[in-house]
Amino acid sequence: MAHIGYAAMLEQFHPRDLIDFCAKAEAAGFSGVMAADHVQPWVPQQGQAAFVWSFMSTVAERTRGDIGPGVTCPSFRSHPAIIAQAAATMTAIYPGRFWLGLGSGEALNEHLVAGYWPEVAERINRMFESIEIIRKLFSGKDVKHRGEYYKMETMRLWTMPEQPPPIYVATAGPVTAEKTGRFCDGIITVGAPEEKIGTVFERFEKGAREAGKDPSRMPKMLQLHLSWAPTDEEAMRNALTEWPNGGMKFPKADIRSPFDFEQMAKIVRPEDFKGRMLISSDPDAHAREIQKFIDLGFDRVYLHNVGRNQLEWIDVFGKRVLPKLH
Repeated sequence: MAHIGYAAMLEQFHPRDLIDFCAKAEAAGFSGVMAADHVQPWVPQQGQAAFVWSFMSTVAERTRGDIGPGVTCPSFRSHPAIIAQAAATMTAIYPGRFWLGLGSGEALNEHLVAGYWPEVAERINRMFESIEIIRKLFSGKDVKHRGEYYKMETMRLWTMPEQPPPIYVATAGPVTAEKTGRFCDGIITVGAPEEKIGTVFERFEKGAREAGKDPSRMPKMLQLHLSWAPTDEEAMRNALTEWPNGGMKFPKADIRSPFDFEQMAKIVRPEDFKGRMLISSDPDAHAREIQKFIDLGFDRVYLHNVGRNQLEWIDVFGKRVLPKLH
């Protein structure tokens, strides 16, 4: 049975409002919350960027499902030891509910530490070295580390859960997917085209099997952006106004400013969303789209409706979309 969760967009909404949306989504039949770790929104129009760890702990008090950062970067703004401490604390307070979603980072959020922003291969290598440190710390023992990118003096996590949280990595790249299968507990894909998903899954499963793990027991998670509104015109207007980054068909990891994204958004046209994000007023069309990803093998799908109409959307999807999924 696939779980359909709520993607809480801290880039778009005040955290107090989002906490209410999460509670109402759970009451409507959504299962679990994925929360974005941003220090800036994609475009100024989105207007928010609250601290994900404060938000998750409050949401966990208001809901009963699983919760995790989808995703946080352990490589630049935050030393991996701090991410490990935060994750261990969340798991100690909410056992069995918290998962740690990690990514290799985007300049939009990570450039603030003002170092050189490395190429993608180095960013991925940094992430896997960070995961090595986090795994060592999850042992609860004293740990030292001296690697290619990080040094850590003797450190231990004093507040430890009985079981460490699972580590999931966000990627749409086959090489990273294979390493994720080998070293981590599950994979997150953020809206990859479906022809790429098969390759990503194959490599993920290959890495898992090589490490002696059963890939069928390892979560495959998707964050799915969509635009629903009572009319197609309003749904398209919401996409263009609130989430133009969804129509940008180029890598975004090197862009540092929401104001640069705002300039790029001026060239986004309705046709640019085709194949990247479903924009429709028809709940049945959305049910078919979500079902397609479940059929591809995702067992957890977190939905993000890009418009401001969150409560109306939660209500409609709770009644007319979630019951149709199998």
